[in-house]
Amino acid sequence: MRILLMVLALAIVIPMSGQEKYTFSGYIKDANSGETLVGANLLNIDDPAQGTSANAYGFFSITLEEGVYTFIATFLGYGEEVINVQLDEDIQMDIELSEGVVMEAVEISATEQQKDKNVESTQLGVVDLPVSKVKKLPALMGEVDILKTLQLLPGVLSSGEGSSGFYVRGGGPDQNLVLLDEAVVYNTGHLLGFFSVFNADALKNTTLIKGGMPAYYGGRLSSVVDVQMKEGNDKYYGVEGGIGVISSRLTVEGPIQKEKSSFIISGRRTYILDLIQPALEGGNFEGTNYYFYDFNAKVNYRFSPKDRIYLSGYFGRDILNFNQPKRDFRFRLPYGNITTTARWNHLFNDKLFMNVSLIYNDYQLEFDGGQADFVFKLFSGVRDYNGRVDFDYFPSPKHNIKFGTNYTYHELTPNTASASNGQVDFESGFDPKYGQEIAFYVQDDWKINTAFSINAGLRYSLFTQLGPYTSKIDGTEYGNFDPVITYDGFEPRLSGKYSLSTSTSLKAGITFTNQYLHLATNSSSTLPTDIWVPSTEIVRPQRGIQYALGVFKNFNDNTLETSVEVYYKDLKNQIDYSDDQVPDISQEDEDLFVFGKGRSYGAEFFVRKSYGDLTGWVGYTLSKTERSFPDIEGGRWYPTVYDRRHDLSVVASYEFNKKWEMGATFIFGSGRWFTPYESFAFVEGNINTIFGPRNSAQLVPYHRADVSVTYTPKADKPNKKYKGSWNFSVYNLYNRKNPFFVYYESNVSPDGTAQLNASQVTIFPLIPSISYNFKWNQNKVR
Repeated sequence: MRILLMVLALAIVIPMSGQEKYTFSGYIKDANSGETLVGANLLNIDDPAQGTSANAYGFFSITLEEGVYTFIATFLGYGEEVINVQLDEDIQMDIELSEGVVMEAVEISATEQQKDKNVESTQLGVVDLPVSKVKKLPALMGEVDILKTLQLLPGVLSSGEGSSGFYVRGGGPDQNLVLLDEAVVYNTGHLLGFFSVFNADALKNTTLIKGGMPAYYGGRLSSVVDVQMKEGNDKYYGVEGGIGVISSRLTVEGPIQKEKSSFIISGRRTYILDLIQPALEGGNFEGTNYYFYDFNAKVNYRFSPKDRIYLSGYFGRDILNFNQPKRDFRFRLPYGNITTTARWNHLFNDKLFMNVSLIYNDYQLEFDGGQADFVFKLFSGVRDYNGRVDFDYFPSPKHNIKFGTNYTYHELTPNTASASNGQVDFESGFDPKYGQEIAFYVQDDWKINTAFSINAGLRYSLFTQLGPYTSKIDGTEYGNFDPVITYDGFEPRLSGKYSLSTSTSLKAGITFTNQYLHLATNSSSTLPTDIWVPSTEIVRPQRGIQYALGVFKNFNDNTLETSVEVYYKDLKNQIDYSDDQVPDISQEDEDLFVFGKGRSYGAEFFVRKSYGDLTGWVGYTLSKTERSFPDIEGGRWYPTVYDRRHDLSVVASYEFNKKWEMGATFIFGSGRWFTPYESFAFVEGNINTIFGPRNSAQLVPYHRADVSVTYTPKADKPNKKYKGSWNFSVYNLYNRKNPFFVYYESNVSPDGTAQLNASQVTIFPLIPSISYNFKWNQNKVR
């Protein structure tokens, strides 16, 4: 800890010495839309080691000695821009890059710096996923899904067939921090998890961090998925959308005040069950329907070169209406997320950038059903109020310092139930639980020399359970906002890179994390009915340490990226249910929990080609994930349901010409673990099943191939304002009957003998789909 503090102190003090220097700063943007380009590079052609990257808002700053410099700005998928600067004073200037335009007069040694970012950066296990790449891949029923694409990366596992839920390096489903414009998304799935809540048309950038999590992020143990919405075109009006088998979507964007203010609104709704309603009339399921919808909106306004505000929001709902008129049985299940983010960017000077955010997020689930006179209602939810202040400080080309603080007030409502049957009313439920979470952090990305760089950070987090609350230990009554119990901890983060050559580097990292909110589930995937609980006097915070080591090597002028990473993760205070737990809304979840530890370790192999007509990647993971609980089988280490020894993904996209493009994926994974029935016994004439050891049986291996073809009829016509394309895709090309789950049936013969028969359930056969996508821009479509 002392060494880390000394490193951070040196990082701040060293740049203060030396002769007079000047700063070149500004924003790097898309020339057609005005969208800022997150992570774009700015490099000195004469000395590529003197460079910087744009922050999360596209802002860059580089301070050098007086002189004449030639800089080059680069971003994946965009042409380079060369800028000549006479640096004899501080200069503020925005840089615009054109998508798909390549400049030939640029030295290759400089442009290579964007391509070898995976070798030169200090972080491990970080993947940026452009939405344009995701849209080229096959999708279930034609629905482009960011989270399902992340599942194709090494170290990231799907929670089940067709599901958007995921696990990262042996972490649980609650250990992934999923952000949409800085707001936490507590439930990421639509249609009971088969589709994610993210509408790709409204998104600008998605970043997955599974290795060395920077100190800026906290509150989860395993990974970060940071999703950023588009800001809206501030130059021209545009419309984008698509019509598919199960849903349609529409996005509209444009300037409010040209090059000063813009907006974007985007909506999506499913309708497949709406279309079959006539077929249900008069039947057992008349009136049954299930649909979901999303709405994204964002506006921004630039008051001055130093001040800009953003207001963004997301509203999504799933609504399941189930009806059986002949049995007079019905229920309604609406659930979904609301997020709102207000942000203010302020530039104090050419070196110091600030962002202030106020964030609100709300996840709610309701159930309302009954039969005849009986009515039953259920409600649960999570609500956060969050404020944070973050600073980016660019003292020199060798340092990128980030520091800040954030505060979150949590309100978590467990299952609250009510029922009535004629004259009798019943209510059961528990009071909401409250807590506050505070964090402070500082981090520095320090280029010590051309070969050695580190990212050192320190985060301090503190969580306090707040009243009203009645202690279950000593019966103490706590009033509103009274502190009940406090947990805290330092979370040092350190990762480093050592260049063995211009195309090879060795990286290592260690990450300490604390998690104060928990999700306990009996299912193999996160479901909307799962309940979030805070740390309390009974439930202690989860704590984790991850060690990682990797070798990164590029070939063929950095057009082919390869890496091998190994990791070990140690987890404390893990949560599960006991073997004999039975769902009971009259008991609080924390009274049913058992606590233990976990471990996960493995190796990830990755090969990616990002340039040329043929692009894609191959990822393979060899890993093992286990848990141990003293109250479960005496502490025996057992595999988790998401322990997958072998996991292979092959992803490819090939552009035949401007009109035709093909995408394909292949997935193979070891079978999922489950707890089997071992035997059964007759007790007073009833059959009682006896389970075997936890997760001691395995489903057969999972494998599947998907293909898609995109046809753009008028792709070869330049300067067009409208572009339409057809996408044809096939999910599960060779109709593999992958098991979704296994169930058992007991059969008793007339002679009194009995046996258990296991049956496999498969839900997704070969599924073809077709969709039409379109885009219109007031200027021209790219």
